[in-house]
Amino acid sequence: MKLTPLFDRVVLKQLVAEETTKSGIVLPGQAKEKPQQAEVIAVGPGGVVDGKEITMQVKVGDKVIYSKYSGTEVELDNEKYVIVKQNDILAVIG
Repeated sequence: MKLTPLFDRVVLKQLVAEETTKSGIVLPGQAKEKPQQAEVIAVGPGGVVDGKEITMQVKVGDKVIYSKYSGTEVELDNEKYVIVKQNDILAVIG
């Protein structure tokens, strides 16, 4: 099954969180924060959203940083994804 986002939506797959800190401390499951970095899996077509023309700025394969509490989490074929609006993406990495 394939997720196809509509309008200015983007499907992201979160990158794996680090298990240890830079100083070597291993983090238990509760202490780990959800990563805010993700890979773009699918991009909507853009178009007119709320009366404004939206041009998509990200593409499939981009690594991005997105707002901490944004998006809708979905699970499909035992994989977890986050669907966000493009304006919830803060930066492209690299």
